[in-house]
Amino acid sequence: MRNNLKTTLLALAILVPASGAWTVANEQLVLQPQSRLWIDGTSTIRSFTCKAAEVNAVVEVNGANVIPSLLTGEKGVKAVQVTVPAEKMDCGNGKMNDHMRNALKVSDNPTITFSLTNYDVAKNADGISGTINGTLDLGGVKKPISLQATGAPVGDMLHVSGVYELRMTDYGLKPPSLMFGRIKVGETVKVGFDLLLKS
Repeated sequence: MRNNLKTTLLALAILVPASGAWTVANEQLVLQPQSRLWIDGTSTIRSFTCKAAEVNAVVEVNGANVIPSLLTGEKGVKAVQVTVPAEKMDCGNGKMNDHMRNALKVSDNPTITFSLTNYDVAKNADGISGTINGTLDLGGVKKPISLQATGAPVGDMLHVSGVYELRMTDYGLKPPSLMFGRIKVGETVKVGFDLLLKS
């Protein structure tokens, strides 16, 4: 009985510190409510913007209070997944919303997802900049993408921003058209993101 008790206490002594270390090593940066993601596009009539009403992100980092080290160019980010409910994209016009949701195949693919594969980062005069590589799941099609982003401090937060040029037809998506085809949306759109992350 005493041997069993000693064994149990020894196991707890080993596991508890290990468990605590695991928790610290898997901290997350929290996406702030001010964060934005949008799509800028063109048509035969005028340009347009569709805004994401909701953006969700899980950003796993190495250790707590990692933002200062990230801003020196250290690679402290372990994993990133960003999700956007496609049905909540708002183009500021009910008809355009319907056409855009149809084009994005929202009924079958309600979520747009980006997952980080790897990245390169370097310090510059204003903060950091680099290339983010990952997989974009859009309209039921997954493709690898690379995009440029910059990061800068805002108080105790990290501001990450960039623009990615996306061709809808690469994902099997047909650009919306209105007025019996007289108004056609260009197949290339620009996805902008302006994200605030806090430890």
